[in-house]
Amino acid sequence: MTTDASATSAAAPFSIEVLEELLAQRFSCRAYKPEPVPRAIIERILRAAQRTPSWCNSQPWQVVITSGEATQRLRDALYPVAASGAPASGDFAFPREYRGVYLERRRESGFQLYNTLGIARGDKIAYAQQALENFKFFGAPHVAIITTDEALGVYGAVDCGGYVNNFLLAAQALGVATVPQAALAFHSAVIREHFSLGEHRRVVCGISFGYADHDHKINSYRTSRAAIDEVATFVGD
Repeated sequence: MTTDASATSAAAPFSIEVLEELLAQRFSCRAYKPEPVPRAIIERILRAAQRTPSWCNSQPWQVVITSGEATQRLRDALYPVAASGAPASGDFAFPREYRGVYLERRRESGFQLYNTLGIARGDKIAYAQQALENFKFFGAPHVAIITTDEALGVYGAVDCGGYVNNFLLAAQALGVATVPQAALAFHSAVIREHFSLGEHRRVVCGISFGYADHDHKINSYRTSRAAIDEVATFVGD
């Protein structure tokens, strides 16, 4: 008779390989086909993401998902504001600065993007134009807006971060491409007004999603990851 412990041990290698494959395959997609994702698949992604653990099982995330004309209406609301240079109205403080290795990683990622698109280094106008593509959702047919409750503060946002990650992996498992976007939270007030959200809801981020256009060159590069010894410290045996 197989014990629970031995059964878990036997299953673990297969399970971790599935997770590793999903993590390796997933990327931030910045060009999409126009075809919508069927509602049944979106709901399956949501059911999987709903298993995300949270502090005291509070499950602070609320999700607004747009499709069809609703996606276009959100685009029409956000893009002009972003393009006008209006000051950010984010609900959470943005990074004060990137420095050291964090700045190096950010630059590497940015230059990979610009080089892929043929944007010359230092071309600030082209940089700004590309940044505005965030507010066109890179042509994605769907957007998910993730919010938390104001009273839960940063810990509610942390729980939402876990939810976002599981949303991305569930989508990947179902052949749906994604890009998590902090940029959409730059104009939280616009989003709150557009969807008639209560003042107690705080916008964490957005996720644009759909089916990837793999023929577009912007989807051809992949970012690097730090080695374990750069991020982990082992204490004890």
